[in-house]
Amino acid sequence: MDILNLDLSLLYILQIVAVVLIGSVIGMFIGALPGLGVMVALVLLFPLSYSMSPLLAVLLLLSAYQSAEYGGSISSITIGIPGTASAAATLLDGHEMAKRRSAKSAIGYSLAASCVGGLFGAAVLIFLSAPMSRFALKFSDSEFFLLGILGIIAVAALSAADTIKGLVSGILGMMAGTVGVDIFTGARRFTGGTAELLEGINIIVLIVGVFAFTEIFSIVSEHLHKVYDKKRDGKSDKMTVKDFLKVWKPTGAGSLIGTFVGIFPGMGGVTSSWFSYSAAKKMSKRPETFGKGNPEGIVAPEAANNAAVGGALLPMLSLGIPGSPSIAIVMGAFIIHGIQPGPRFMENNPELVFGLFAGFVFTTIAMYAVGKALTPLFSTVLKVKGYYLAPAILMLSILGVYASKQSFFDVWLAFFIGLAAFALKKLHYSMPVFILAFVLGPIIEESLRRALVISGGSYAIFFTRVYSVILIAIILAILAYSAISRIRRKTGTEPIVDEEDAL
Repeated sequence: MDILNLDLSLLYILQIVAVVLIGSVIGMFIGALPGLGVMVALVLLFPLSYSMSPLLAVLLLLSAYQSAEYGGSISSITIGIPGTASAAATLLDGHEMAKRRSAKSAIGYSLAASCVGGLFGAAVLIFLSAPMSRFALKFSDSEFFLLGILGIIAVAALSAADTIKGLVSGILGMMAGTVGVDIFTGARRFTGGTAELLEGINIIVLIVGVFAFTEIFSIVSEHLHKVYDKKRDGKSDKMTVKDFLKVWKPTGAGSLIGTFVGIFPGMGGVTSSWFSYSAAKKMSKRPETFGKGNPEGIVAPEAANNAAVGGALLPMLSLGIPGSPSIAIVMGAFIIHGIQPGPRFMENNPELVFGLFAGFVFTTIAMYAVGKALTPLFSTVLKVKGYYLAPAILMLSILGVYASKQSFFDVWLAFFIGLAAFALKKLHYSMPVFILAFVLGPIIEESLRRALVISGGSYAIFFTRVYSVILIAIILAILAYSAISRIRRKTGTEPIVDEEDAL
């Protein structure tokens, strides 16, 4: 009987390994395709979970989720197009490193940071599920409003030296985020009478337009015959352990920020990656090299968006509240098997909880193994000449946008957004600030309006709660730090680092 039980246990472990590897490969592949991303990977795999046990079903989806988050950085690095929205921040330094040093090195940083972030998120999930979820519930609309403002101000450091252009970029992004139906009044805003815009601008359409089509225009106008991924001055094209140890601080910061931000519903990997990028830049001894291939600008957002997966699981398991739309699909896998996540989930399903925690750690390890095996294949993309690469990017972009809603209107919208973004980039406006403002704009607006409804129109609600006061203090500190840094740069007291030596 003992031998039979052992055999069955080994068989179940093998099933877990197989399911996690399948989810990792599919998630990484779909995440790397511009415009598809995490949701598409989960939606495609969700029907397969019906016939599985609850643990296998959830691990299949979680492994795809983790690997798709990393997979989004692959296309960000190799062709300058984020495969997922949360990989947009990685593009700024990842693609530049791929062109200046090598794609293999940039992907190596991304993969290692994603693994560290995933393991950190798993550790927090295991040890701090209940207390961190209870803490997140203490935040009200006033705190969510201030968190959004904090994000805009923090990422303003990513804008060009022209503060006015950075501010204009943020305003344009928030305006784009208001397109659609006002959820409070039902009024149509900035739709031009077009039914396709009633739900607002699809984030996939915006990301593909801002990054994919602008990259195509850039290749056609400037780099049609150029080939990247050349070794410089005999330097190795691989990321070594020694290299990664040099960036452990931004990796750790990204992991912390990603897990914390991931707990709050609606924030997720996109917001946490930009927060982490901004924090890494402020922490860096060479902030002027960000956007020019600095590895710190790769590891911080990549650690964050994978750590956010564990963070988003916290409120789902402890409170029955999914921390992101993707986690809502994972929660659906529990529900179709008759299991309701919530306050009594851990008490009623101890064996499932243990298997979930152990399996979640394994999904991160599997992501690293699969990514390591496929890195040489991914890194060859930049050896392709521009006149071959541009049509391939165009086809992938059209496929990704069309697949999200099967709408040709979205394809044309992405094209015209790309034209506008290409012109704005030429004029040195900040696309990172624009994207983050677009994501945070609805959160800021809705939280502000709800807070004022609750307070009867009194703005005192933002100054009477302890957490609100703390957030206001952080915002003021960031503004003061930025002002001091700007003054030091103008007076020449801030050290200047040679770009080639720094990279």
